Amino acid sequence: MKTRIHKLIADAGLSSRRQAETWMSEGRVKVNGKKVDKLGELADPNVDIIEVNGKRLPKIQEKTYILFHKPGNCLTTTGKDVRGRQTVMDFVKKVPGRVFPVGRLDFNTQGILLFTNDGELSEKLLEPRFKIERVYLVKVRGTPDEKKLIRLRKGLWLDSKPTAPLKAEIHRTSGKNCFLKLQLIEGKNRHVKRICEMIGHPVIRLKRTCFAGLGLGDLPLGAYRFLGPREIRSLKNLVSSHGK
Repeated sequence: MKTRIHKLIADAGLSSRRQAETWMSEGRVKVNGKKVDKLGELADPNVDIIEVNGKRLPKIQEKTYILFHKPGNCLTTTGKDVRGRQTVMDFVKKVPGRVFPVGRLDFNTQGILLFTNDGELSEKLLEPRFKIERVYLVKVRGTPDEKKLIRLRKGLWLDSKPTAPLKAEIHRTSGKNCFLKLQLIEGKNRHVKRICEMIGHPVIRLKRTCFAGLGLGDLPLGAYRFLGPREIRSLKNLVSSHGK
């Protein structure tokens, strides 16, 4: 049966649908030896030869969902770093089949990061309209007063657009500095670091402690575990309910 090509790529665990669309527009996808760069084009994986980045599309995998405790000094990328730095993919080499990270965490940021080969779910978890919550524990220089916390809660302007309101509170103080607990429903590039800088309290250390209702528990730094059936249903129910 013919299916949209970007969906076939996502279902094979190579990327999200959005990334697959980008590859198509860049001419990196071929069907029966011919480049396909128009979004919405169809192919039958049982009949057509589909190639992505020079390699034949693998068979559709059983869906995999992994929770990973990302360490600092580690890149969130599926490719190799030209400078030879460690990437998150180095930690999931033994996972059967292909998986990719859901979104990203900055090089120095620690915390929860999901992996999957479910492109559709990954895309929804990252789409702002689904309002998926991220919780961060942030060590900043100094201690913001209530006025500055209110500025954070109301939302600031990043990239010429207003950010969504968020929850912000002082978790605890640490000498001349403090830890903030921030709960966001969107994740722009360097979001937390930039908004903390805007209120005059640069980030010293950053950790994402929760994503889409999932926490780290006692999972060690650099370790991963497979999500259980109940956790997977919870993720799917979350995007289903928020997408209405």
